Amino acid sequence: MLTKLQVMDMKLNRRQALGTFGTVSLGALLAGCGEDEPPPTTESQSKLLDESNSCKLTTELTEGPYYLDADAIRRDIREDREGVELRLVLRVRESGSCEPISDAVVDVWHSDAQGVYSGFEQGRGERFLRGAQATNADGVAEFVTIYPGWYQGRTPHIHAKVHLDRSTLLTTQLFFGEKVISGVYRDRRYSRDSRQEVNNSSDGIFEDSLVLTTRRRREGWVGALTFDVDRSG
Repeated sequence: MLTKLQVMDMKLNRRQALGTFGTVSLGALLAGCGEDEPPPTTESQSKLLDESNSCKLTTELTEGPYYLDADAIRRDIREDREGVELRLVLRVRESGSCEPISDAVVDVWHSDAQGVYSGFEQGRGERFLRGAQATNADGVAEFVTIYPGWYQGRTPHIHAKVHLDRSTLLTTQLFFGEKVISGVYRDRRYSRDSRQEVNNSSDGIFEDSLVLTTRRRREGWVGALTFDVDRSG
């Protein structure tokens, strides 16, 4: 059994989290560390999740070209990136039964305010705006990030994966309502040179069921969505 000090000295990625600790619960492991542990889901966040409730199998979407299997287990994925704060509240459940799935690992990754992905091109050698979290007893994982920037050919989006028992249960993307998009892009930290040429209706990958349920939070936003997955296969 690893000591707390040994665990905190390790840089965990998604593969290690699913494979290194054998029968040790990842949720229990993170709680033991006491580092970057997500706060309990608030009543307001629960209401947001209930608004995104369907219990129907979540739509799979393309992984895209910018995935890296090298992401640390962490809640705050911003690093030095500036932008409008976005708190993601993501719930994983069994489709049909609506039972929450604990200790699933949720990966998220997206571009910065200028449309740059870490690990590629201008962001090569960096790991900003990438991270993973384990779901708690309610099936919920939370992230602190920034609203993604626009880049040519796509409407604003966030990539996500759900993993369980070394298997990928779901690969998909998250989207935003048009009013949220237009409001965020008035912020001076987002590129003024790249006009949004693609909106939700003209994006060939966009899926309406994957639009985050959003609420304003101080100077930023909270976005919630439920992933309903089938782990029987």
